[in-house]
Amino acid sequence: MGQWTWEYEGYDPATERLRETLHTLGNGYFATRGAAPESRGGLVHCPGTYVAGCYDRLVSSVAGRQVENEDLVNLPNWLLLRFRPLSPDGSPGPWFTPDTCEVTDYRQVLDLRQGTLTRTFRYRAADGRVLRVEQCRLVHLGDPHIGALRTVFVAEGWSGRIEVEAGLDGNVTNANVHRYRALDRRHLTGVHVGAAEPDTVWLRCRTRTSETGVGMAQRAEVVGPPPVSASLSAAGHLAVHRFELALPEGRPTTVVKTVALHTSRDRAISDPLTAATERAARAPDFAALLQSHAVAWKQLWRRAELEVPGEAGHVLRLHLFHVLQTLSPHIADLDIGVPARGLHGEAYRGHVFWDELFVLPYLNLHFPEVSRALLNYRHRRLPQAVWAARQVGRAGAIYPWQSGSDGRDESQRLHLNPRSGRWLPDHTWLQRHVGSAIAYNVWQYCQATGDTEYLHTKGADMVLQIARFWASSAVLDPASGRYRIREVVGPDEYHDAYPGAGRPGIDDNAYTNATAAWVLARALDIARGLPARHRQELVERGSLDTGELPLWEELSRRLMVPFHQGVISQFDGYGELAELDWDRYRARYGNICRLDRILEAEGDAVNRYQVSKQADVLMLGYLFSPAELASLFQRLGYRLTGELWQRTVDYYLRRTSHGSTLSEVVHGWVLARARRADAWRYCHEALEGDVADLQGGTTPEGIHLGAMAGTLDLFQRGLTGLETREDALWLDPVELPELSEFGFTLRYRGHWGIGVRVRSDELTVSVPDSEESAVRIVLPDRSLTVLPGEVTSVRLPGRQNG
Repeated sequence: MGQWTWEYEGYDPATERLRETLHTLGNGYFATRGAAPESRGGLVHCPGTYVAGCYDRLVSSVAGRQVENEDLVNLPNWLLLRFRPLSPDGSPGPWFTPDTCEVTDYRQVLDLRQGTLTRTFRYRAADGRVLRVEQCRLVHLGDPHIGALRTVFVAEGWSGRIEVEAGLDGNVTNANVHRYRALDRRHLTGVHVGAAEPDTVWLRCRTRTSETGVGMAQRAEVVGPPPVSASLSAAGHLAVHRFELALPEGRPTTVVKTVALHTSRDRAISDPLTAATERAARAPDFAALLQSHAVAWKQLWRRAELEVPGEAGHVLRLHLFHVLQTLSPHIADLDIGVPARGLHGEAYRGHVFWDELFVLPYLNLHFPEVSRALLNYRHRRLPQAVWAARQVGRAGAIYPWQSGSDGRDESQRLHLNPRSGRWLPDHTWLQRHVGSAIAYNVWQYCQATGDTEYLHTKGADMVLQIARFWASSAVLDPASGRYRIREVVGPDEYHDAYPGAGRPGIDDNAYTNATAAWVLARALDIARGLPARHRQELVERGSLDTGELPLWEELSRRLMVPFHQGVISQFDGYGELAELDWDRYRARYGNICRLDRILEAEGDAVNRYQVSKQADVLMLGYLFSPAELASLFQRLGYRLTGELWQRTVDYYLRRTSHGSTLSEVVHGWVLARARRADAWRYCHEALEGDVADLQGGTTPEGIHLGAMAGTLDLFQRGLTGLETREDALWLDPVELPELSEFGFTLRYRGHWGIGVRVRSDELTVSVPDSEESAVRIVLPDRSLTVLPGEVTSVRLPGRQNG
């Protein structure tokens, strides 16, 4: 397997859905899973095409209750292409499928450099005839509405006829996640199909509730010996081109289908079907599409150069590929957020959580226009967040734990435990810390780009309203003189109530309170630094009330952070919970990532124990450098020493089950600073999380986009200590014995190609001569200026293995 390919040899039904996910192709507007074109679904295959932001809402009856869910919709299957041999008298054999027919030399190759998926195999018919097949597909990066599939047939040792059908299939459901099978999953209605001579078939439909119109059109053609016959048909949910091909021995015959996809959400169209049929008719041939597609990818890769040796670099490139094709520059004109599972499957129903906290730090330094678009998704939903706060008697804005089309809270209130088969109350909607993540993203984007206009307008709207919510949530405790925030759920997710409590939520989650204090401090910085014009506008819009600032100042210094046994407590009372017999559960179950499900199936409850699903307190070490974190605690009146933080890290390492792929990213990041000898284990597991499906069955339901982007940022910022503040790049590289050298380029405040390379005990920074200004670099023991055209290398003293 080359560094620029992701390959599989042999056909393996057990891993087919995993391969489909990792071989998904997309361009930011839509993506299509890497399913076999002849498949129409079932237990082994799961074709899926998803348009960013195309949601639909349905009500299902579950456990005697009416449950409403909004889902990212699986749209009609445009890949469909099947074939079968014909006997000399014209009678057909069985349609080929790798599940029922003999197949050899099966190989799938994802070309990361050019964004194509190639599938080759030999099919042996019942009469012994061998047919070699090569298929290449693309989802065009330059024209985001185009997909294409080229299939080449070669008869080996014989000549004769085959029948080929290439079609559009509207009989699809959201069937990617097995545990959702009790829900209503048929989102498409009003399916109509048709044909337009000489070479186009089309399909139109709409989503059931959101009434988003969908239009697809397919142009198909044969390259090589002309077909014996060709026809179009459209009936029911299926529109197809049908060809009868006479294959000469050893000579290739090619069928190309070019498909256009539009929805009624698109701009500059009259209707989706007209737009699709016109685009399909005007699209160039496959060779020209492939060339322009490769050029678009070349330009994209140029802005995201990454050099990491060995297998780590190979996996990182795959992660970067999926981040780029989910959040490509095309989304700058779209109203979408960061789907937690990409456009690769239906887990989490395509919802937007807090994953942009792990995604935007990478994008800020390569594709700031994409970061800004993702922040605008949040800003457009600010009125909904303000309304949500009012419904619970709070001021400011409550951003939901799960968001979709319009910003209302899409968090589920029931959760199915697959181990017990029981539907259980779900209180994770109390994760109010998503608002702090949005404020953090605003601040980091503006620091990286120097976009003060955004900080003083849309960014200020969000940060100030989020600060206002925290101020209205904090209650003074007279006994301690501290302000407390009650009834929340932290990043851990396992602890959604105290044992035996009659109310959901826990109190004074350290991460929630500390980040709330940080938001309040940044809100004060923004309010006090506003130009007069922007200040007046914010006051007029109601985002700023200067009378609130004294309370914000007090809260930013007196919010409670709990401690126990010389460590930071995950929340008030965490240290009083029971200890879990970890060895017993590991011996019994092996994979205990989802301890909550294991314990519930046993009639127990995870709320009783000192266990965490993922990093919670340690998230503070992910967001803030050691100096920043110590300063934040000092502002709150606490002394955070290196020893206290090290004890805290050790304490939670022993009590975390890593039930989220984000957990390894955070632990690798934190340990790179706190305990280097163990850092690589978590870095490696973060890299392997999706490609090896370490959680057992989750990757087939979609990638974990936050974790993939998080690994990129782990190398970009975590291992280099890179910060963007005070008009400089701050660097403090960490030495890991498993990684002797790596490098990347980044974009910083108008500089397009700053090179950073870490090699052993040397740091090299380069600025292209095409740049117009110098870059200021701050190291732990010095600062320097790198001029355009310069390459500056410095020794990194005192580095040794941890």
